[in-house]
Amino acid sequence: MDIAERLQRLAVVAADEVRDGMVVGLGTGSTASAVIRELGARAQQGLRFRGVATSQRTEALAASFGIPLLGLDEATRIDLGIDGADEIDPHLDLIKGGGGALLIEKLVALQCDDYLVVSATEKSSPALGTNFRLPIEVIALGHRHTMDRLAAVGLPTTLRVLDDGHPLVTDGGHLIVDATTGPMADPAALGARIKSVTGVVDHGLFVGIARRALLVDHAGAVTETRR
Repeated sequence: MDIAERLQRLAVVAADEVRDGMVVGLGTGSTASAVIRELGARAQQGLRFRGVATSQRTEALAASFGIPLLGLDEATRIDLGIDGADEIDPHLDLIKGGGGALLIEKLVALQCDDYLVVSATEKSSPALGTNFRLPIEVIALGHRHTMDRLAAVGLPTTLRVLDDGHPLVTDGGHLIVDATTGPMADPAALGARIKSVTGVVDHGLFVGIARRALLVDHAGAVTETRR
């Protein structure tokens, strides 16, 4: 089964979690986009909910389906967040940020009463950092010095650039650098060390945030895992 069909099956199960009247955090990336398209179709059929977007791309996609949106500061509470992940460990801790939206994704995730991760099974690994580099969002000004400070604490990084050679600029006007960490023994401790580096805005470690995960396998079967 191809990935598009698998993600559509996953999107249907995830969209079943959304009820009338909910405020829903809408993630960024290919998996989250599949969920948004499914929710958009249901909104056009009468499902009433409001979304909080985690990126300008997500905002545009949701608006194209007529999904009403709230700004994060307007949302007094978010009932449910639905987002993908780049890597998931057995504790449902995550690496996110492959799409460059980690800061707003985390701001939204932390306001959710319930946070649901949706992903293909190949994103699972025995330890974070095994299969995916760790994105770190940094201030553009002096970013080379910030990269040097990260290297000094054992985290050499590379600047993420687009196909045209220009740096990727986040919706917040920052840059992304990617660190090769290897398998992490203590993601929470590593996250705290990264946040202590001047020039770092945030990192793609989502530790202790996800309560549940929906994973779709190569045959299209969707299973739920709980923390």
